Amino acid sequence: MPSLTAFELFVARRYLRAKRRQALIGVITTISVIGVAAGVASLIIALAITNGFRQDLQSRLLAATAHVQLMRTQGDGISDWRPVLDRMQHQPHVVAAAPAMYDQVLVSRGARASGALLKGLIPADERRVSQMLSFVKQGSAAALEPQAAGASQPPSAVSAPARPELPPIVLGKDIADDLGASIGSNVLVTSPQGGGLTPFALAPKFVSFKVVGIFESGFYDYDKSWGFIRLSDSQSVEGLGDVISVVEFKVDDIDRAPEIAKEIEKAAGPGYQTTNWQEQNRQLFRALRLERVVTFITIGLIVLVAALNILISLIMMVMEKTRDIAVLMSLGTRKRQIRRLFIAQGMLIGVVGTAIGLVVGYALAWAGGHYHFISLSPEVYSIDYVPFAPRAIDGLIVAVVSIGISFIATLYPSWSASRIAPAEALRYE
Repeated sequence: MPSLTAFELFVARRYLRAKRRQALIGVITTISVIGVAAGVASLIIALAITNGFRQDLQSRLLAATAHVQLMRTQGDGISDWRPVLDRMQHQPHVVAAAPAMYDQVLVSRGARASGALLKGLIPADERRVSQMLSFVKQGSAAALEPQAAGASQPPSAVSAPARPELPPIVLGKDIADDLGASIGSNVLVTSPQGGGLTPFALAPKFVSFKVVGIFESGFYDYDKSWGFIRLSDSQSVEGLGDVISVVEFKVDDIDRAPEIAKEIEKAAGPGYQTTNWQEQNRQLFRALRLERVVTFITIGLIVLVAALNILISLIMMVMEKTRDIAVLMSLGTRKRQIRRLFIAQGMLIGVVGTAIGLVVGYALAWAGGHYHFISLSPEVYSIDYVPFAPRAIDGLIVAVVSIGISFIATLYPSWSASRIAPAEALRYE
């Protein structure tokens, strides 16, 4: 992009001031400025919305899941998990660690049944690595606390033996609705393994649970198919003894989770592997990035249309100013100065339109994020307003693209203006 002199900018500004006989050019120039401003503002707002949804989704995901998970590559799980947990939670960048046991089961109540993923946990440890237990909207997760060893019920005045209390379970809202379960309901959990080996096959195991809480995370997959039980109950359902599936970690830098996961895997030794939140949600965030690119391209066409207006207005300006250009060239103005003169005109339109668009776009994005103008149905979107999260880097990219397109639109008119022959243009003057 050529540097412009004071002379070129001065003439360019004079040419942009529409006189009476140039009213049409002035109108097209104004439309060009408005078009560039509208395109830039639309892009800023659209990217702010996309980034807002991404940040909201990411924050919810990180609240619901651990940053890094460590598991065994072979066998039924981690049997010596206590020393492994104690050793791993002192690794660099690890903020907290918690044991967990995952069981794929069938949960039923009467004639209704649904597949579920039960997570056995210790609440005190789980709260250190995720916020899932804070999403309990009905009932309480307090019953998931480990039972004290040797605890017994107080003696009853009635001599009849007390009925054993069913183990507690916390279900997602959607799976609870599917089962018709509420606080205090009993559900039957069927594990495909854990019932022992028969002469024919593995026998399933049946365990009854009492619903003590219902959580609502806002994620359909979790609310539809997840449940929480005590770690000891999960181990009993699987029939594997004192074993866990994974050790979950919270780290101090979520963006470096893949690197930290490799360090944890290396520290754990052979036979272990890790996964992290970015790997588990790779497809989701890839789709969001694709949506962002498509949004940029689609709305960026508005800037392209505005650039065509710049092209048209400059071509008309060259036709209108043919005599003036010839006079300037006769007075010694060089061809490259004529080119720069018309480039300056187009750039002034692009810069003014871009500046107006940035101001309007960021103002509307800030107002939308601050006052929540656009409401949503929380039952559908898990959020009751459209989130706006404008970023400075987006404004820089949009400005560069907008000004770049405006510059490209000036190339042909400026080249055409520099090709004017003064003798031919002034022959009949």
